[in-house]
Amino acid sequence: MRVFLAEYTVAHDPELAPEGAAMLGVLSDSFERSGYEVVRPGVGDFGAEIRRLAPDCDVGLVIAPDHLLFRYTADLERLTHNIGCGSMNAAVCANKQQAAAILSRHGIPVPEEGGPGRQVIKPVRGCGAQGVRLASGTPGEGEFAQRFIEGEHLSVSLVGSRVVGNACSFYTGKPPLLLAVNRQEIRIDEEGRFHYLGGETPVYHPRHDEIVATAVQALNVLGCQGYTGVDIVLADRPYVVDVNPRVTTSIVGIAACMEEEIADILVAASKGGGPDAVHLSGSVRFDSHGRVERL
Repeated sequence: MRVFLAEYTVAHDPELAPEGAAMLGVLSDSFERSGYEVVRPGVGDFGAEIRRLAPDCDVGLVIAPDHLLFRYTADLERLTHNIGCGSMNAAVCANKQQAAAILSRHGIPVPEEGGPGRQVIKPVRGCGAQGVRLASGTPGEGEFAQRFIEGEHLSVSLVGSRVVGNACSFYTGKPPLLLAVNRQEIRIDEEGRFHYLGGETPVYHPRHDEIVATAVQALNVLGCQGYTGVDIVLADRPYVVDVNPRVTTSIVGIAACMEEEIADILVAASKGGGPDAVHLSGSVRFDSHGRVERL
């Protein structure tokens, strides 16, 4: 069996490359332990590498900034079995303003857009904390503003199962699988810019059920499959501030604590299956470069 792991940032985005390399390393190791031959793109044109290498692989996964994810996933889907989020759903999530509006219409708490007081200005199409800042000014072109919520920065790592069936009938996949609730370390510098520094996992929070239920609802509303990270600011309610339809940096900490192989989970979920729960041992702190420290 061959798996194609198409990670974009290592060769094409120096700012995000350390996080990309960390995620790629964890996934590569897991697939190799599960008996796969790992195939990676070269340093040339990313789309061309997908078209060249994916057809000879049994399964594939794209890891890329959200505004690029849907385009390259669409290329992959035409050539091999995708074990990540579908391209159409990734496209919806890539527009952060649109995704927030969809969640709000379904009764999921999100920071209200605009309004008085301090605001978080972020790119409509962005990745992580890039371009996110605390400000009171008017958003620029390609940006939008949401009310700043004071609270705990958390994320929920889930794996959405694919809907499977045939031409005559269909049935849904398993409910989303919870991997872990994670605490995020977010720093706001003197100029109001947000910086993601890593986090801690797993976190056993007294409001666990409320947090996870909100994240699962967000995943289901946006139709995310495969590994999905739901970023939450926990205040009077869990406010969803971002939905990432892809592998996130939290995987480096989760994999260090998890008994199961993330490779097996992703492949099984892409076919509508997988475990009902995972088994975690201990807890770790991790940084954005993939360094892990056991607590």
